[in-house]
Amino acid sequence: MEWVEVTAKSLDEASERALSQLGVSEKDAEIQVLEEPKTGMFGRVKGEARVRARVAPAIPRPKRGGGRNGGRNRNRNEGRSESDRGGRGESTPKQGTKKKNDRPAKPKVEDAAPQRRNEKEQDMADGVTLEEQAAVGKEFLEGLVSVMGLDAAVEIRPLEEDLVELAVDGAEGLGVLVGPRGTTLAALQDVTRTVVQGRFPSKTDRILVDVARYRERRVAALGRFTAQIAEEVVASGEAQALEPMSPADRKAVHDAAKDIAGIETRSDGEGPSRHVVIAPSN
Repeated sequence: MEWVEVTAKSLDEASERALSQLGVSEKDAEIQVLEEPKTGMFGRVKGEARVRARVAPAIPRPKRGGGRNGGRNRNRNEGRSESDRGGRGESTPKQGTKKKNDRPAKPKVEDAAPQRRNEKEQDMADGVTLEEQAAVGKEFLEGLVSVMGLDAAVEIRPLEEDLVELAVDGAEGLGVLVGPRGTTLAALQDVTRTVVQGRFPSKTDRILVDVARYRERRVAALGRFTAQIAEEVVASGEAQALEPMSPADRKAVHDAAKDIAGIETRSDGEGPSRHVVIAPSN
C-alpha cells in the first residue's frame, strides 16, 4: 500500500486527514510523523505538522498442518521411538551450541527505505532558496486574485536576509482579502505557506503576505497608539494592559515601545487572551 503525506496545523489534524484519505481507522493504519510545528516568540506556532500514513499490511494466517500430507507425516513421526529419532541425527542440541535459526535476522531493505526517503527530502529542502519558495507563493496569489476577478499584482519584497513579503497591490476591492482586523489576511498567509510547503517540504515561516499595504498601515497605527498609552503610563505611574492581540500586532507594540523612554513592555496571558502590558520602567 502506498504512503500518503498530509500537512496541517497540528499533528492530530494531520493524522485525521491522512486517515480520511485512506478510509480506515487509526488501528488499521501506520502513521509516521515527519515534522512537528514549533512554538516561537510570543507563542506563535512556526511551521506545520507533516505526517505520512498507509493502510497497515495484513498479516497472513499460518498454514494448518491438518492436511493430507501433514497428517501422514505426523502419524509417521508418532510411530517412531525416541531412539529411532536420535539415530537419525534428530537429538537435542548440546547446551551452548547455536541453532541455525538463532542467527540475527538481517534488516529488511524496506525498513530502511522510509529513512532514506526522509533524508533525501531534507536534503532537497535544505537546497531550496527563499526566492524559489517566494516564487511559488507569488504564482498561487496571482492565480487567486485572477479567479476572484480582482485587478491586482503580486510583488516579492525582501524584508530581511531570511524574510520576504508577498505584497498584493491594486485597485479598490482588495479589502475582501484583509477582513476585520486582518483575520482574512492571516488565513491567506497560512494558506499560501501551505501551498509552498506542498511543493517544498521546508520551513515557510519566512514568507509574509500583505494586501494593499495593510501590515504597513497597521504597524504605523499601532506605533501611534503605543506612544499615546506610554504617555499616560509615564504620567500616572501605573501600568496599562492592552486588549488581546495577534502575535504580529504584539510585536509591533513591543518594537514601538523600544524607542520610548520611561516605559517597558511584556506579554501576559495565554492563547487568545495573550496581550501586551505597558508599565513604567524601574
